[in-house]
Amino acid sequence: MRKLSMLDSLQAYEQVSEHLSLEIFAVALLVSLASSLAAAFLYRCFYEGRGTGSHVSRAFPLLGLSITTLFVCIQISIPLSLGLLGSLSIIRFRTPIKEPEEVGFIMLVIAASIAAATYNFAFLALLYLFALASLLLVRGFRSLGILKRDGLLVIALPASEDGAASLTPLSDVLRRHVRRHAVQSVATCDGRTSIQVTFSGLLTDSLRLQSELTKAMPIQAVNVFLDRPAGLR
Repeated sequence: MRKLSMLDSLQAYEQVSEHLSLEIFAVALLVSLASSLAAAFLYRCFYEGRGTGSHVSRAFPLLGLSITTLFVCIQISIPLSLGLLGSLSIIRFRTPIKEPEEVGFIMLVIAASIAAATYNFAFLALLYLFALASLLLVRGFRSLGILKRDGLLVIALPASEDGAASLTPLSDVLRRHVRRHAVQSVATCDGRTSIQVTFSGLLTDSLRLQSELTKAMPIQAVNVFLDRPAGLR
């Protein structure tokens, strides 16, 4: 049975090699390029306005074409596919991923490129249909206040015996500058208290918020980390 399965796989490789032509390969590349550009468009529509990120969408077209070509070549050559397993294992990407959404979009491009290389165009269309639906759902949840968070506020101030007294002026200032806020953690170490607060609906700019907090509390350090530019709502 094992010998038969090996023979069947060899025959399948031969059939793929015989039926593959430059025209079919060009169609696969065109579909892969179109899907990569669509992924870049979705990235720019939904996440380019964020304050951080490496604008990874610029690499999507070349990434899609390269992956499609790679998997087409693997299909028509068993020795090449075995050699690629060893050669690709030594490749390391040193550039850090700054946003978790970038990982999802890179995986989307990889999946679409593999679908184009194996000529499963119907799967590719369904993949992008569900990807668009998921992005719209997430945006809808954010607009309703679900999953919405504009940023993180980290405050360091001298430790006091009454920790609740430190939170009262903090809450008073935040009520004037943000729509919603929640204290995530309060930690005291070496005479210093660190408070982390998530907020959404920033009503003013971050500099004014920092200034008001400094006046209301004996703050040693204050940092505001925005999930998106302050001008976006």
